[in-house]
Amino acid sequence: MPAYRNRRDFLRELGISAAALPFVLNLPSLGFANHQARKKRLVVVFSPNGIVPNAFWPDEEGDCFAFKDILAPLEPHREKTLILHGVCDRVRGDGDNHMRGIGCLLTGIELFPGNIQGGSDTPAGWASGLSIDQEIKNFLQSKEETRTRFGSLEFGVLVPERADTWTRMSYAGPNKPIAPIDDPYQMFAKLYGRMKDQQNLRSVLDAVQEDLKKVSSVVSVADRRVLEEHQALVRELEQELADTKKQDVGHAVPQLEPGVREDNDKMPQISKMQIELLVSSFAADFARIATFQITNSVGGARMRWLGIDEGHHELSHHEDSKTESQEKLIKINQWYCEQFALLAKRLAETPEPDGSGSLLDNTLLIWTNELGKGNSHTLDNIPFVLVGGGLDFAMGRSLKYKRVPHNRLLLSLAHGFGHEIKTFGNPDFCGDGPLTGLTG
Repeated sequence: MPAYRNRRDFLRELGISAAALPFVLNLPSLGFANHQARKKRLVVVFSPNGIVPNAFWPDEEGDCFAFKDILAPLEPHREKTLILHGVCDRVRGDGDNHMRGIGCLLTGIELFPGNIQGGSDTPAGWASGLSIDQEIKNFLQSKEETRTRFGSLEFGVLVPERADTWTRMSYAGPNKPIAPIDDPYQMFAKLYGRMKDQQNLRSVLDAVQEDLKKVSSVVSVADRRVLEEHQALVRELEQELADTKKQDVGHAVPQLEPGVREDNDKMPQISKMQIELLVSSFAADFARIATFQITNSVGGARMRWLGIDEGHHELSHHEDSKTESQEKLIKINQWYCEQFALLAKRLAETPEPDGSGSLLDNTLLIWTNELGKGNSHTLDNIPFVLVGGGLDFAMGRSLKYKRVPHNRLLLSLAHGFGHEIKTFGNPDFCGDGPLTGLTG
């Protein structure tokens, strides 16, 4: 296959548009891609309001364990799953547990004093340090061989437009929250070009389809498979645009509780679109770090598609003795797990451009939460479920720790990328170093 000397030659000789460039410039056979013995990627998936412990945590420890109801969707990925019980958010200070739960989740450090009043006696502000996803992104971006176009991507699903401590988990530094993008069309524009309106997007997509066909004739068989994935994404987006144009609800949009977008009922559709965009961005090597934030701390999504009319946060406050509420919470958390499992499935189905297995083989997914349990607001036993082969942890196991600080897990993630920092977040919780047992 020809290796083009530079992007200008590539554009001139093939005559393709700039809109198609993001789809193709990281294809190895074109000679523009970053080359590395093995890519390593990380995705942190967030869902809110705690879990139902007796329907979540396996009773067993080790490699012989049974998935409870909430984690049942991960059964196809059993051999690549690692469940960590006993990892706790030990960070205290200002703010309520929902605020500290999400604000300290990836930063491992206290919130600044502030004027955002939650359910505690002390108001709080933003986190006082950067988050581990950004720490690792900065490390990867500092080296030519691991540098990518974006470094990291922050996806959202129904994250409220308001900016407060409950709605942000990624931080570029102290007092520097990063807002996730929860509009798939806006994320598409970020990845593949700025579009003024949907009509412009339609015309660009038409041109991109033609350009991808041109490129297919000059790339390797492995890269051709990647281009087919991109073409499938473009076709799906075209169909989504066509469906959007046809839709007319025919009545006034009902008033919803504060913080829930008016497209609440399209949450499954939005989640699927964002998952496809995330997978595509990894296939194109636009970034190797991503977060995927579903709603927000105290998120009140109403999952009517599951037959549940109450808001999630409202249900999470009900007592354990309310059997019907517990059953609904199990269904809600199982739906979140299904989104996590779908992301794992799509990554497993997508080959690495260089033919070295699947994207999931080189990606570690983490599903987590701001609380261990909703009605107690505990920061103990924060859910951390890992899937994939990105950091060479020993998977296919259920591990139980004795109230270890989650800072040690954050350290382990950095070390997994070869970034051997001594502390992360509050150093008081890093004294024993990275979390033991992850590598078997």
